[in-house]
Amino acid sequence: MFAYRPAVKRLHPLDLLAAGLLACGLLFLATGLLPTDAAGSAVQRIAPLLAFLGSVIVLAELTSAAEVFDVVATWVARAGRGSYPALFLLCVGFAALTTTVLNLDTTAVLLTPVMLALAGRVGIAPLPLAMTTVWLANTASLLLPVSNLTNLLAADRVALSPAGLARAMWAPQLAALLATMACLWAFYWRRGRRGADGYRPPAAHRPGDRVLFRICALACAGFLVASLAAVVPLWVASGAAAAVVVAAFALRRPDALRASLIPWRLLVMVPGMFLVVQTVDAHGLHRLLADAIGTDGGTLGLFRASAVGAGLSNLLNNLPVYLAGEAAVPAGNHTQLLALLIGTNVGPLVAPWASLATLLWYERCRSAGLRVPLRGVAGASAVLAVGGVALATAALALTGGT
Repeated sequence: MFAYRPAVKRLHPLDLLAAGLLACGLLFLATGLLPTDAAGSAVQRIAPLLAFLGSVIVLAELTSAAEVFDVVATWVARAGRGSYPALFLLCVGFAALTTTVLNLDTTAVLLTPVMLALAGRVGIAPLPLAMTTVWLANTASLLLPVSNLTNLLAADRVALSPAGLARAMWAPQLAALLATMACLWAFYWRRGRRGADGYRPPAAHRPGDRVLFRICALACAGFLVASLAAVVPLWVASGAAAAVVVAAFALRRPDALRASLIPWRLLVMVPGMFLVVQTVDAHGLHRLLADAIGTDGGTLGLFRASAVGAGLSNLLNNLPVYLAGEAAVPAGNHTQLLALLIGTNVGPLVAPWASLATLLWYERCRSAGLRVPLRGVAGASAVLAVGGVALATAALALTGGT
């Protein structure tokens, strides 16, 4: 007798959360709790974000399937020549670059398994590499609009081009990176914590399909150039790069093209978050945040905005907190809005749900069999969240966002 096996896969808790958020948002709209005008404004803002998010994740997934990340990760390990300090600097640079140019969720989804596999190949402890990934997925996401969904919203609000946002945030980003490097070395990479004194560099990695490898690498490079030059909207640049890569796979590896490449969970969760936050904002959250953030555009106001953003992000989630906080910051206080951005980008490290990237990172670590010590990680992350947000905000105050 054959045992019954359900045909439908069991939904992941994050799938249920995403569906629940969207259902709540639609229910609020249907019952009138969410005004139609506010919902229409939210949909208008998120449409380009969803197009960008969907296409950039497909681009990154297929780039990973073409072994671009594996080649780069192996190159990083070989370039370190068995030296932990050199490997540390190279891994930090790799994770920071991936976050900056492809966005933090891509780093969490794709770089985490690459780093864990790299740890196995060179015979070192996996936790330092994993923590490098998740911390830099958040703290390296200040520089460009593509780095974080919150950046896209902030750049739109303060009318900054990619180059303009980079000019405004280079000093806070540098401060956040230095704080991250200091905490990574102190908590995970220093001698006695990393599990070995050296490592054996792996053999060079050769991609199975060199044509696909080159096409994907060039598509990513083209997307980066187009996004920095701001010649077209970000969602157009990412969509064009993804279309090139999809076409290449359709010709050479059509079996790799599947519906699961599309980040359905994110595409459901993000509009759900927007609608729920718009509803809560219309019923008191705006006033609460306005009182907490204040209207001071000076140094004290910057620190208040970043502290509120970081604190509430760890209680709720950084995306809805930024959305609500943005509406509470006075329209002319552009530097204060950038301080809020620092809090919601660099600060959401402590709670597993504080940012979507952190949630995705925990999921990837669990699927790879890595046990993450929650209490220890939360304590170390709290130190970085406080120090990184404070240093980045101080850098913003010193440079004035210029």
